[in-house]
Amino acid sequence: MATSGRWQDDVLRELTGGSADEAREQPTPGDARPPLPVRDPDEQRPNPGRPPREQHTTAQVPRDDEERSAPQTPAQASPRPVPEVPPAPSAQTRPGIGSPAPGVEAVPQTPATPPNASPAVRPPRQARLPMATPEPVPTLDPRLAIALGSPQHGDSLVRRSSRSLRKLTSSAAHEVAVESRLGSMVQQPVTTGRVIAVTSIRGGVGKTTTAALLSRAFSHYRHDPVLALEADAALGTLPVRMGAQSVRWSCVELSRILTPSMQLTDVTGYLVPVADGGWLLPASQGRVGAPLDVATYRTVTLALRRYFAVTVVDCETLPGEVARTAMDTAHTRVVVAPLTAEGVGGTRIVLDWLGGLPHAALASTVVALTSNTPDANLDLKAATAHLRETGVTLVHLPYDRHLAGGGPIMPDRLGEATRRAATQLAAESLQRAVRVR
Repeated sequence: MATSGRWQDDVLRELTGGSADEAREQPTPGDARPPLPVRDPDEQRPNPGRPPREQHTTAQVPRDDEERSAPQTPAQASPRPVPEVPPAPSAQTRPGIGSPAPGVEAVPQTPATPPNASPAVRPPRQARLPMATPEPVPTLDPRLAIALGSPQHGDSLVRRSSRSLRKLTSSAAHEVAVESRLGSMVQQPVTTGRVIAVTSIRGGVGKTTTAALLSRAFSHYRHDPVLALEADAALGTLPVRMGAQSVRWSCVELSRILTPSMQLTDVTGYLVPVADGGWLLPASQGRVGAPLDVATYRTVTLALRRYFAVTVVDCETLPGEVARTAMDTAHTRVVVAPLTAEGVGGTRIVLDWLGGLPHAALASTVVALTSNTPDANLDLKAATAHLRETGVTLVHLPYDRHLAGGGPIMPDRLGEATRRAATQLAAESLQRAVRVR
């Protein structure tokens, strides 16, 4: 995975609670997985909606030989009870253990025990502050859901009838062979989780729709976990396009509770399951709030790619800071360009910028050329030739009546050409992602 700077050290330091040098000393399998610290047996596993139990710190007991060598004081020789005196903070205690969190009542320290008592239990690490489970928020107002009506099919009745007639001829065998070849490319195994970032130069060109099509294509052909991650906090519509009824946890909230010791079953408890397969993590809860920052994006992507074979990221538009970070650190970059003169011209500028990066960014870049109207106002061959001068691979997503209607994407309502183009885009993206080491 291409990286920029040493931001992994900051993320590892935040996840493990220690220094990045100590985390790197542990052997790690794979090429990009973060190291896992030794889990304390007394630490409670994270559970959605359940706050961790209170942690008590006990005083450190001196060794027996030190007590025998120390002179007896009158207070020790006297049978009268010794008043409780809070012990001094131990030098081996982690920072923040002895001081209570704001708003939490301080736990009294246990007085020092006699030398003949059993050794005290090692103080557990400080647990993260409990976080209340967010309330579910509907992705779409029920009145608007009713107003959508019945979704249209991507192909007209005439086109579907002609396709049925073609299946009776010899051309159907060629179409089946093409689909089989693309399906095998999407199903190829990966050694570590691959991140595919989708962005564009402006909104309204089909960026989120392309990310949803990619995620559904991977979930349809692959048998390992696939994640659709929304990194556009400006009221993004990825949950609506993925068919989610409501959202609960977002990227910002999940980044505060992620730990390297969490298992896949722990992580999926915070995600939204998709009906046709896969998982979804939104960037917000459908409210106007603080935008997603770079630190949160790096923390979430570096931690979650350990659990999912493919992560499709719906980024903000360029030249946003999160979008540039995602384009620089992803295994594959998908740039969505509308089939218009200004759209193709602006995308060419972005491709020239990617060509100037220190690593070979254009070799792992795919352009999705979208047609948002049935009547193209720019010649497809001329636009394709202009973009291919940079050396990138280009896939054309044709106009689809079902996608143009908005709302949840239903795979059985997609046009035949749209479904084949989405599979080809997924195959080309994964083919370039597996080449990055």
